[in-house]
Amino acid sequence: MHDDSDIDRAGRAKRGSPFLTTDQAAAYLKISPKSLKRLRRDGKGPAFRRHTRMVQYHIDDLDAWSRDSGARDSRS
Repeated sequence: MHDDSDIDRAGRAKRGSPFLTTDQAAAYLKISPKSLKRLRRDGKGPAFRRHTRMVQYHIDDLDAWSRDSGARDSRS
């Protein structure tokens, strides 16, 4: 699924820039990039931004989405 370099890059990005690429965001959330893209397409994933053609995710949005979706799942 993810190699250590994706996770390392996500960690470095979190310390430096708050914006992550799709691959980095997926590694941060511990899901596949394909799943994250599907969630984005379906409007069910974390908030994202398009900087020109590049999709980027802010760390705070990933954390908020993870908390919110975890809370919903626990009530099911």
